[in-house]
Amino acid sequence: MLPNNSFLFFLIVALALTSCDSNRVFDEYQSVPNTWNKDRIISFNITPTDSIKPFNLFVNLRNTNAYKYSNIFLIVEMVSPHGKTEKDTLEYKMAEPNGKLLGTGYTDIKENKLWYKEGFIFNETGNYTVNIQQAMRERGSVNGVVNLDGITDVGFRIEHPTIQ
Repeated sequence: MLPNNSFLFFLIVALALTSCDSNRVFDEYQSVPNTWNKDRIISFNITPTDSIKPFNLFVNLRNTNAYKYSNIFLIVEMVSPHGKTEKDTLEYKMAEPNGKLLGTGYTDIKENKLWYKEGFIFNETGNYTVNIQQAMRERGSVNGVVNLDGITDVGFRIEHPTIQ
C-alpha cells in the first residue's frame, strides 16, 4: 500500500492529465502494422451528441523516421447517417526541406495533428463514418505507392473550437 503522500501525488497527476484536454470530443487511433497498403481504408464510427454546435476535425498521424516523403496525400471520406458522402483529397506537409520530420515528440515517433475541417456542424443525427486512405505517388509515376512505410497509427479527432 502506498503512503498517503504518494497516493495523493498520483491522484493529482492523474486528474491533471485527464482534465488537460477539455476540447476533446472524440479521439481514436488505429494501428498500421508494418506498412499502410494503398487499398487499406481506416474507418472511424462517430455518433455526435450535438447537431447544432460547430466542431474542428483533425486527421492524426504517427510516423517514424522510416517515412521518407516530405508530404502525404490522403483521401478522407465522411459518410453521414443518411448516406451523403463528402470525399476530399488532402495534402499535408510532413517534413522540412532539410528532411527533418515535422510533428511533436522527442523520440523517433512523431505525431502530426492535421486540419481536416474547421467549424463543421454534424447537422444529421446518427452515426457518421470517416474513412481515411493513403494516396501517395512517387514523382513521375502514375501508379500509387502500394505499401507506405513509416506510418504507425492513423487517428481521427473532434474538438470543441477554442475561444480566442
